[in-house]
Amino acid sequence: MDFTGRVALVTGGGGGIGRAAAIGFARRGARVMVVDHNVETGQGTADVVVQHGGDVRFHRADVTRSAAVQDYVKATLDAYGRIDCFFNNAGIEGKVMPTQDYDEAVFDEVIAVNLKGVFLGLRHVLPVMIAQGSGTVVNTASVAGLFGGPGMPAYVASKHGVLGLTKVASTDVAGLGVRVNAVCPGPVETRMMRSLESQRNPNEPESAHKAYSASTPTGRYALPEEVANVVLYLCSDLSGDVTGTQIVIDGGRSGSGGAIATRR
Repeated sequence: MDFTGRVALVTGGGGGIGRAAAIGFARRGARVMVVDHNVETGQGTADVVVQHGGDVRFHRADVTRSAAVQDYVKATLDAYGRIDCFFNNAGIEGKVMPTQDYDEAVFDEVIAVNLKGVFLGLRHVLPVMIAQGSGTVVNTASVAGLFGGPGMPAYVASKHGVLGLTKVASTDVAGLGVRVNAVCPGPVETRMMRSLESQRNPNEPESAHKAYSASTPTGRYALPEEVANVVLYLCSDLSGDVTGTQIVIDGGRSGSGGAIATRR
């Protein structure tokens, strides 16, 4: 998986999976644009990439705003002249509460970031790739995009939507040299899972971690780097005829019938 001479754009680049992907792209020769709403974590990722010898820039953006998405696309083109790989990854977990009690404002926020943000990324990056005649996109969905689960109506709905967008966009650009796929992680060792564990069991979040791990055939959470490696594969020439699909990374949990969990 050699990305020498290519440009990778990573949204949600300050988080665990986004950071791992940015580092992975850079270590394999790509120039990287890290996008995040949080300056501290986003710039932190850029600093780590520099430590690995990578060529990287950081751009702060709110992925729910079309103008802000256009700005991060422009910033990438101004810096590097093209976009070869787009990891459309920004997302939030929202709250854990039953559908009948779910706060409307929180629902709107989760849908705006996780679904509209992915759509806007596709809307403004795909024309760049079409003009180039090449490019790969990986959207971050989740096993929550494949199954239901208690207390997460906004998150589950958003991730089902991401898979729908992935399938539609892939058919729209398949004949134009551009591929679009998705990854569906289960539990991953990230801040998002710490938040969900705390919401599931505020008094003893570690017990939630143990329960999720015990219901996974591998007996553990995935590492961010393990998800990032699948992203890199989907962006590489090794997956040249792979488009319009999703890859599940959950330690066999969904195959074994375990209840879903989420990550990032």
